[in-house]
Amino acid sequence: MIVAIDGPAASGKGTLARRIARHYGLPHLDSGLLYRAVAQRLLIRGEDLGDAAAALAVARGIEPKHLDDPALRGRHAGEGASIVSVHPEVRAALLDFQRAFAATPRGAVIDGRDIGTVICPDADVKIFVTASAQERARRRALELGARGEPVDEAAVLADIEARDARDRNRAAAPLKAADDAVLLDTTDLDAEAAFAEAVAIVEARTRRPQRAIGG
Repeated sequence: MIVAIDGPAASGKGTLARRIARHYGLPHLDSGLLYRAVAQRLLIRGEDLGDAAAALAVARGIEPKHLDDPALRGRHAGEGASIVSVHPEVRAALLDFQRAFAATPRGAVIDGRDIGTVICPDADVKIFVTASAQERARRRALELGARGEPVDEAAVLADIEARDARDRNRAAAPLKAADDAVLLDTTDLDAEAAFAEAVAIVEARTRRPQRAIGG
């Protein structure tokens, strides 16, 4: 079973994907970490994130071990990922990595921005997770504060809105819901309610008997 979970920044898709993967015993890939890893390595080298050739060279060398760096969860890596992901060459270089992950015998849960539309268009289940920009900014500010990073919620909101614009307007694989995706708006849902809704979607799409929710 392949479950594709897409959505904008801070919509809750990553948390949902991890819990869905654990619930069904499937491997999970946060595809955003691939782009964060490319951006982080460029930043470390002092190279321009807008340089498509430099970003492509880094993308070709990304390995699974590079996704374990805690720094990838930071704000700078996130902002950088939104910039390098607009390069069609970078997206193409990381395409095979993601499809190979999804092709494991048991299937997989993958979250990102183009999983249901580009990476796994034939996924068994497609969920597009969203929430208002204000709610997403609030969540991201809480997350950053919990890590001890300085927080300016207005700046976080501006960053999220800018990332939304870049993601939706880029030429290569823009952020959008697949035609057959189920929309899950988490604006007014806590983590448990969102998880319950997501499991219900998976069960309905795969016609599995409803199981007790856990994980």
